Amino acid sequence: MRHGRRASYVFCAFCASLAILALLAVKAQAQSGASADAPNNSLPNPYKTVENWAKLPEGWTWGQTGVVTIDGAGHVWVLQRCGGTTCVGATEDPILEFDNSGKLMKSLGTGMFVVPHGLTIDKDGNIWATDFQSKDGKGMQVFKLAPDGKVLMTLGKAGVAGEGQDEFSQPIGVAIAPNGDIFVADGHGGVGSNARVVKFSKDGKFIKTWGKKGSGPGEFDGLHAIVFDNKGRLFVGDRGNARIEIFDQDGNFIAEWKQFGRPSGIYIDKKDNIYVADADSNAKNHPGWQRGIRVGSVKDGAVKYFIPDPNADPNFATSSAAEGVAADSKGDVYGAEVGPKDLKKYVKP
Repeated sequence: MRHGRRASYVFCAFCASLAILALLAVKAQAQSGASADAPNNSLPNPYKTVENWAKLPEGWTWGQTGVVTIDGAGHVWVLQRCGGTTCVGATEDPILEFDNSGKLMKSLGTGMFVVPHGLTIDKDGNIWATDFQSKDGKGMQVFKLAPDGKVLMTLGKAGVAGEGQDEFSQPIGVAIAPNGDIFVADGHGGVGSNARVVKFSKDGKFIKTWGKKGSGPGEFDGLHAIVFDNKGRLFVGDRGNARIEIFDQDGNFIAEWKQFGRPSGIYIDKKDNIYVADADSNAKNHPGWQRGIRVGSVKDGAVKYFIPDPNADPNFATSSAAEGVAADSKGDVYGAEVGPKDLKKYVKP
């Protein structure tokens, strides 16, 4: 009997330990929000908005600025649509480099694009950009440029929309793996758009593709961002499904995160902070969610801060603030705006 009682005590203690672990797991999951669909519009906002931070050359005006990123020197790179909504016939450069004070250091890319969309700077300082529209035998391509603007590599057939190994239909962004492999998010959404990720070797040879139109794991409905975290996981903004999908480099689905809203832009810094721009949530396509930039951690998926869109009208149906987002080593945040045609900076006082 004594042995029986002792076994019962041990068993009960074991059960209690399991219960505690279960509660901790639930608490951690709740804190991370990794499976939460509820809007999180009331998070703290410790940032102050800085207007007119970047200085354009005299006579230039901002076009749609859908992408912003940071290079290894901490400089801010922006892709803007040549003073308007397209670069067709424009004389302004779409790719701009600014230093930390907002001084324009370099501009390039005149005559290359129809409607530029994606922008990435790799570890060697090379520039990767996508053109997601086509006109007059131009567009639907991915370009690798040297820092001086020289074209080093071109992927896709100029002006041709398709789903072959050497074709794209509305490519929106590029991510470069640590070993140099190239990952292209191919498919902005809508009629004629692909819905996939395409992987190439560092020298541009096709390796594989995955994804199709849908809402299941590994499916997409309007890709709009693609980045790596510090562990080599691939984060893809599946905007139409209001989620981030996470994959390994072979395309195996790992998880989905819905706590960052409807992602148009994603940026992950060296400290594992993740910045996600939601420019399109409204009463129709994502009820209850407010547009803005959400800041969190890729370690656990927790969302910590929220920079709200100044236009809080839930019936506003078009992009009203940042679609592209990036952050520098000081934690200052940059938002590239398509609708307002602007670049804003957000700093902690």
